[in-house]
Amino acid sequence: MPLFITIGYGDAADYERTDPALRDAAHEHDARLREAGVVMGVAGTPVLVRNPESSGTATEDGPFMRSDLPVAGFAVIEAADIEEAIRLVAPTPCAVAHGVVEVWPLQTP
Repeated sequence: MPLFITIGYGDAADYERTDPALRDAAHEHDARLREAGVVMGVAGTPVLVRNPESSGTATEDGPFMRSDLPVAGFAVIEAADIEEAIRLVAPTPCAVAHGVVEVWPLQTP
């Protein structure tokens, strides 16, 4: 079955202004996804890693890409197609609490 990487974006203020019952339902949905085998977690602090032409590793704290909302979490999901992947993430906290979830098809060699 195809794999998809999801990236959830959202901030605390938008989360807090969402109805608590809706947030609870979204967290219950996440729990069901984890029970079904979805690998998911909250985003920690990223580290940039560079090694141009194998000349030596350089690191820098912080994200490479910038967005209006901070990255909140990631998941790796299996779905029959992109439409099913979208249905799976639509009820998640970032999607319902005024954030956004990106769904990236993972193409394996």
